[in-house]
Amino acid sequence: MRRNVLITGASSGLGAGMARVLAEQGHHLALAARRTERLEALRDELLAAHPGIRVSVHALDVNDHDQVFAVVKEAVGELGGLDRVVVNAGLGKGGRIGTGRFAANRETAMTNFVAALAQCEAAMEHFYERKAGHLVVISSMSAMRGMPSSMTTYAATKAGVAHLAEGIRSDLIGRRGLDIKVTTIYPGYIASEMNEGVEQEARMMVDTETGCRALVKAMQKEPAEASVPPWPWKAIGPVMKHAPLGVVRKLV
Repeated sequence: MRRNVLITGASSGLGAGMARVLAEQGHHLALAARRTERLEALRDELLAAHPGIRVSVHALDVNDHDQVFAVVKEAVGELGGLDRVVVNAGLGKGGRIGTGRFAANRETAMTNFVAALAQCEAAMEHFYERKAGHLVVISSMSAMRGMPSSMTTYAATKAGVAHLAEGIRSDLIGRRGLDIKVTTIYPGYIASEMNEGVEQEARMMVDTETGCRALVKAMQKEPAEASVPPWPWKAIGPVMKHAPLGVVRKLV
């Protein structure tokens, strides 16, 4: 069992939800995010409910790339190694291209892609060193196609991290003596702080706990890719990839 797990963006939403599910299953956790007071509250909650686990808390702004590498090392030291790293931290800011929202779009691009690159680099350095590990990259169903309006940059970054993960996975092909897996998760609409008040998603949205249990179940199988929850997203994914853009707009 890959027992020691680092989750970035763990102070709320899907990160905190996955931490609760993993703690319930007996995993030791390294929780990283900017809002340390939330992380500390979550740590106390998890230790009270599951006294047999260990939980470390790490202040992390993923856009501070040196800090990303430092936090991975800290977590390795506190837990005695990492078996799985979940690259989860992200932003959903943005605006339609050409409408003066470059600053917000740039912030999303830096957080969702460049910072994810730093997290992948730090995690894979550790995994190559110990010859084992599981890198989990949280993408999005929006990565299947170019998305309109405020979702354009977000979707592009999630497509980027999916290709980043695939490239890392390709590097592992044929390399003997390594127990390293790379999984790309494509979540559909799961309720979280990031998408509060987004009305168009409500018809296919699942609650946070249901979504996070599905996320953990998927990643523990260590597939190359997984759509979560499987229904309806496993069926919708191919449609999004190949349908005319006008049809895709109606789906989102």
